[in-house]
Amino acid sequence: MNERLNRLANLPLRENLQGLKPYGAPQIDVPIQLNVNENTHPLPAEVHRAIVEEVSAAAVGLNRYPDREFTELRERLAAYLGHGLEADNVWAANGSNEVLQQILQAFGGPGRTVMGFPPTYSMYPLLASGTDTTYVAGVRTECYGLSAADAAVQVRETAPNIVMLCSPNNPTGTALGLDVVEAVYEAGEASHAIVIVDEAYAEFAHTGTASALSLLPGRERLIVSRTMSKAFALAGARLGYLAAAPEVTDAIRLVRLPYHLSAITQATANAALKHVDALLANVEAIKVQRDRIVNELTRMGLEPASSDSNFVFFGGLANPKAIWEGLLEAGVIIRDVGIPGHLRVTAGTEAETTAFLVRLEELLHQGPHTL
Repeated sequence: MNERLNRLANLPLRENLQGLKPYGAPQIDVPIQLNVNENTHPLPAEVHRAIVEEVSAAAVGLNRYPDREFTELRERLAAYLGHGLEADNVWAANGSNEVLQQILQAFGGPGRTVMGFPPTYSMYPLLASGTDTTYVAGVRTECYGLSAADAAVQVRETAPNIVMLCSPNNPTGTALGLDVVEAVYEAGEASHAIVIVDEAYAEFAHTGTASALSLLPGRERLIVSRTMSKAFALAGARLGYLAAAPEVTDAIRLVRLPYHLSAITQATANAALKHVDALLANVEAIKVQRDRIVNELTRMGLEPASSDSNFVFFGGLANPKAIWEGLLEAGVIIRDVGIPGHLRVTAGTEAETTAFLVRLEELLHQGPHTL
């Protein structure tokens, strides 16, 4: 590996890419994989059949380019989101990462800045580097919270061109109040900042948690990003999307690659959107396990964060590395997000969750692993 890195260093990389490492969680083949926030439930049989049928039909025309505007898909996504949105308000790409990349290509770039509030999704600074946009790290409280007043002050002082707000936040799992989004949007008026609310895990939020979709009317600089990887169990299909003012989707068209969404991707997503109820039934089952994890970790003396996502971020660990390794030895992989004393676990099926909890409690009893 060191030889590969040395050879890479010898290439004429852009200066802002030199010394960087690519994003990626460990891909280790173990029976229970709870480290990358996938929906671990298999697709319902009826959804699987529908996807197979639509993909088969699309395969007949693979000698032709797909619908460049993916019109049917945008219409279905708008109908799913509601809030009075129409197809012109929606854009999609190969995963929400590509959606975010396209936003930065359109509104970021050399001489421009994007602001995030770590700990948050670790791809944000990498997307900034990839588009030659300067990444500015804001500050959260000691409990990883973010208030409207504090966020607004930081945005006014920094005057970024783009602000990224992750809600529910990854890795902490907590949703932002709409007052934070409103305050950041107003604070960004002076720098004409694009404000992105990354709602990749929105479907897992507790009942009554409001979406930033409700704030879109009258805010042409606000963008809400979503994905079909999580709630829709389509991580392997790679389909992310955004909702915004029509002029934002027109801006994205300036940087998108031609025919960037394949006919197979479009067919898969359209089929899934015809079976929303079946897919969201699994979401409710995942939320049950998520809340179970929070309750059980609390009972064990750990410190789980309240979660509006399909994962739980928890602290109180004196030796998280030992816990991570002990779980891995038992065939369970979770995520070390690099925050001292903390780990993150995806809420899986009932059986997967049970295996995680049982092994974790065994490890805690074996030594002084809690603070």
